[in-house]
Amino acid sequence: MNKKLLAAPIAMAAALGLALTGCSTDGGTAAGGDGGLQIDVPDVPMMEKLGANEKELNIVAWSGFVEPAWADKFTADTGCVVNRKVAATSDEMVQLMRTGEYDLVSASGDASLRLIVDGNVQPLNTELIPNFGDDIVEGMKGQLYDTLNGNVYGIPIGRGANILEYNSEVVTETPDSWSVVWEKDSPYAGKIAAYDSPIYIADAAIYLMEHQPDLGITNPYALDQEQLKAATELLKQQNAMVSEYWSPATNVTSFTGGNSVVGTSWEVLRKATQDEKFKSVLPKEGATGWSDAWMLATDSKSPNCAYAWMDYTSAPDVNGAIAMNFGMGPANGAFCELSDEAKAHCDYFNATDEEYYKQVWFWTTPIDQCLDGRTDVKCTNYQDWTNAWATVKG
Repeated sequence: MNKKLLAAPIAMAAALGLALTGCSTDGGTAAGGDGGLQIDVPDVPMMEKLGANEKELNIVAWSGFVEPAWADKFTADTGCVVNRKVAATSDEMVQLMRTGEYDLVSASGDASLRLIVDGNVQPLNTELIPNFGDDIVEGMKGQLYDTLNGNVYGIPIGRGANILEYNSEVVTETPDSWSVVWEKDSPYAGKIAAYDSPIYIADAAIYLMEHQPDLGITNPYALDQEQLKAATELLKQQNAMVSEYWSPATNVTSFTGGNSVVGTSWEVLRKATQDEKFKSVLPKEGATGWSDAWMLATDSKSPNCAYAWMDYTSAPDVNGAIAMNFGMGPANGAFCELSDEAKAHCDYFNATDEEYYKQVWFWTTPIDQCLDGRTDVKCTNYQDWTNAWATVKG
C-alpha cells in the first residue's frame, strides 16, 4: 500500500460533489437484499464469455476512484488504456452514461437503480470476475440497488454511513438520537448542518419511521404521497434551524468554521476536521448511507476491458487503495488483513462490521413501484422527491 494514499481522503472529500447510494427491503431491516421483490427491467443480455481486450476503456467515476497509482499498472497488464471522466453528482453520471460514450461507471445507489430500470446497464456474469468472491463483504452483495430479479448489475467498491457529527465542546452530552437536528425545540437551532440533496428526504423518513409509526413507513425509499408529504413537512421544520446545506466540499469548513455544531456528515469528512473535539455517532434510529459499484453500459464498446477492470479493482490491494484514497470501507474484506495500516482504516470505517451496517439504509433511487413490496398504492419517484426538495429549500 502506498502510504501517500493516507493523506488523500481529505483532499478527495473536499473535491467531491456527491449524491451517493443504496437501500434494501429485507422485511424492513436496513441491510438486506431484495426480499423477493420483482421489479420490471428491460431484458438486456449478459456476457457469456470473454474475448480479446479492446484498446481503451472509458470510465465515469467519482474523484479518487481511478488514479494513475493503479490505472497505469492495469494498462500495462491488459493493454487497455483508461480514460477517466470525473463526475460531480449522481445525476451527472446518469446523464453521461446515457450518451453511450462510456463503458463503466462507479454508480451510487441513487443512480444505479435508474440505470438498471432504464436499460442503460447490463447484468454481469460474476463467473468472469474471479475477485468477486468470498472476500467481498456480505453486506455489499445482493443489495436491491445493484442486484435485481436474481441478476447482479454492480460489482461493489466501497460503502459508508451518514453519521451524526457534533462539536463536543458545544454538544457536551453525546447525542443518541437524530432529534437534535429534527425537533424544533433543539438547543442547536441555527447551528445544524444538513445534506444538500433530494435523497436527504430519506433521512427524514428514517426519523419518522421511529417517531411517527402510524405513518406506516417501513422503507425510507418507498414513500407514498402522504408519507412524502410528512417527510417534506419535517424537512421544512428543520429548514428554519439549518445553518448550512452542505456538499462534501463545504461540510468540513461548516464545522471547523463554527457555522455548524451538529448535523449529518460522513466519517471521512469528520476525520478531515483534524480536531478531537469533533466526534460522531450512529444514532438509535439508524441512518442512511451510501454504497458504490462498478456498472457496465449496455452498449459498451469495450466490455472485455471493462470486465478486466472490475476484476482488477476487486482485488484486495487495489480495492483497498481506492477505499483509502476516497475515504470509505472497502468492499473486499481481505484488504483489512494486509497490514496494520489497512486494519486501522477498516476499523475506522467499520468495513467488516455487519452489525453496524444493519442500522444503515443505503441510498437508492425511489421509483413508482414501491420498494417495500406494497402493490395497493403508487409510490413517489425521484422526480417527485426533487420537486419536494425544491419546496423545502424555497
